[in-house]
Amino acid sequence: MQSFLAELRTQRWDDHRYYHHSRINQSLHLLSALSFIAAYVTMFFDPVKSALIGWLVSMVSRQSGHFFFEPKGYDAVNQATHEHKENIKVGYNLRRKIILHLVWALSPLLLWLDPTFFGLFTKPTGVAGFVRHVGEIWLIVGIGALIFRTVQLFFLKDVQTGLVWATKILTDPFNDAKIYWKAPLYLMRGELIDPMGEVASHRGEELPEDGRPATHSA
Repeated sequence: MQSFLAELRTQRWDDHRYYHHSRINQSLHLLSALSFIAAYVTMFFDPVKSALIGWLVSMVSRQSGHFFFEPKGYDAVNQATHEHKENIKVGYNLRRKIILHLVWALSPLLLWLDPTFFGLFTKPTGVAGFVRHVGEIWLIVGIGALIFRTVQLFFLKDVQTGLVWATKILTDPFNDAKIYWKAPLYLMRGELIDPMGEVASHRGEELPEDGRPATHSA
């Protein structure tokens, strides 16, 4: 258990220091975190609505921060190139995220081919019925993406790495709300990039002499 928690702390730390330099990205992660928490609550009585919130609000805001606002040049704080960080990333890097979001965006087209989703759903009546079926498909896509990468990590890394990553993803909303709640205040002060002082102060401990960062997630 101690090893599990230690790796969880490491994955969270690496996620922050490598991929959340932009205050806009941090602010969007705060929005994503709060909406994900709302989706978690909604999951108990309406999983379909939860999926709609999770994809349309939480994931769109979260990944918009990564794609459009997070710097992709040389990371001087961590002494690593963007390409290197993408290559060693445990979770969904930008290429994998593009594939995942294409699956998400195109999956409702299956309802155009077959409104019953190959017999799994009843034929929708009206727009509301169609939207609920879309939410059901997105719920499957979300759960499937989590399980797929977790099991894949069992073979690429080890079982603990996969389970830690899954735990991190599921608890990210609470952790992000905790660490990024001040990000909008910094933005209003005109600070677009987090100076990452806490990262620089630990850089000597976190990185080996060649400056190559440890394998990380997110």
